[in-house]
Amino acid sequence: MSRQRKKKGRPISGWIVLDKPEGIGSTECVSKMKWLYKAAKAGHAGTLDPLASGMLPIALGEATKTVPYVMEGRKIYRFTVAWGAETSTDDLEGEVVARSDKRPTEAEIRDAMQDYVGEIEQVPPAFSAVKINGERAYKLARAGEEVEIEARAVVIHRLDLVEIGEDAATFECECGKGTYVRALARDMGRDLECYGHIAKLRRTGVGPFGEDDLIPLDELTGLEGDLDALDAELLPVGLALEELPEVQITQPQASRLRAGNSILLRGADALTFADEAYATNGEELVAIGSVEQGSFNPRRVFKVSAV
Repeated sequence: MSRQRKKKGRPISGWIVLDKPEGIGSTECVSKMKWLYKAAKAGHAGTLDPLASGMLPIALGEATKTVPYVMEGRKIYRFTVAWGAETSTDDLEGEVVARSDKRPTEAEIRDAMQDYVGEIEQVPPAFSAVKINGERAYKLARAGEEVEIEARAVVIHRLDLVEIGEDAATFECECGKGTYVRALARDMGRDLECYGHIAKLRRTGVGPFGEDDLIPLDELTGLEGDLDALDAELLPVGLALEELPEVQITQPQASRLRAGNSILLRGADALTFADEAYATNGEELVAIGSVEQGSFNPRRVFKVSAV
């Protein structure tokens, strides 16, 4: 008896900048988008906790090859810290592990904020995806094990105080890869001697994507079955590479790159050296590679459908 092959799905490629609602996990969102688009392949660029909302960039098809470039980009978060309690998870999900009746003044908050801009040392939350001896920290923490995670260097490019109330304060933060906003709330609470945890968290920017790119989940699910309308919401694969130099090439050169061969870049303005660059033929994304002495050497190539 011959085995029936599973349908692989459509070879659709592009980015969906999903506005994830609270109460749903990132992996579930990716699965929903893969099913909705009937896509052969899908992934995401940076997990959002179920309690958080906002930007979850989802890559379909060839866009999955560019996920690392989006993840390396800056992230923007707006978050509210509730003062007076620290929790085991550093957000609303965990049990309270420390309390305080003290509430910080605006002056105290602004003074403490200065220590959280630039390159800082940060210990990720115990309930995080950081691996300890090959095991995720959150799995060990849920099992009741003592979790010890080493501090790591992260970069906070900007930290603004947006609003202040009696028992909470809202901030906006622009940060680099690997930064945990929950840890930021925990550490500020400790420094202010009042304790704190995240009461609300929303991501509004990731790498090249901004708030104008966001699409609500219910808006997309409302287009179920209308593949043309869904495809119209996709952003080009190449947007993920906007920080890299672009090289325009001819169709014959594109064919050579896709076959794994190097090409010589010609012209007075031709790029001569670059650790990383990407090659396009018209609107079509062809390859990512390095440029050495005017020679473009492909490291990763894209199918003809990628734009």
